[in-house]
Amino acid sequence: MLRATNLCKAFGERRALIDVSVDLTPGESLAIMGPSGSGKSTLLHTLAGISAPDSGSVLLRGRAGEATSDLGQLGDAARSALRLARFGFVFQQSMLIPELSAGENVALPLLLLGHDRAAAFRAADAGLSALGLLGSGARRVGELSGGEAQRVAIARALATEPTLVFADEPTGALDSDTASAVLDALIAGAARPESGLIIVTHDDRVAARCDRTLRLVDGRIASTL
Repeated sequence: MLRATNLCKAFGERRALIDVSVDLTPGESLAIMGPSGSGKSTLLHTLAGISAPDSGSVLLRGRAGEATSDLGQLGDAARSALRLARFGFVFQQSMLIPELSAGENVALPLLLLGHDRAAAFRAADAGLSALGLLGSGARRVGELSGGEAQRVAIARALATEPTLVFADEPTGALDSDTASAVLDALIAGAARPESGLIIVTHDDRVAARCDRTLRLVDGRIASTL
């Protein structure tokens, strides 16, 4: 599904990634761990096409009838279009748009892809319902608890039925019970046979829920379990 080979990335004199190679198969979840400054978020951003590597390749298998894409060789507009259509994102803070309701936040990526408005909002309501937020579509972001906001963010990330979901410390700001519920929703939503999950975390309990754990130290892979 996703194959990254010999990724290198530097910011000035600091080498953030050094010959990092990662494979992800369909239906798999991967946790990325390591101390602060080890390159976890840089790797996530590179795998997601948010930033291009200085060298190496990130190959994403195409959907039926589509060619494999090398994310590092795509222009900014092409990478943005690919992220919208095929990737979902969840961050430590929900990153919801406060001026929009929960339902509008979830429907937004579908509307940007040109879906019919009524169909987009039906899908948003279904996504919210699946995450235990039935009837919450009209609520504003400020009316949601932290856990509810993260579940809305997960519903938004899953709305387009993405190939890959990327999550950067999605439970880091939550209490343990809420974090467990959010993680349940995230793993279940990204567990379709043709989907995958890549999650950056400091939490061993989160990593234990994933199929594999990759540990980075100073921009290099220290272990893969």
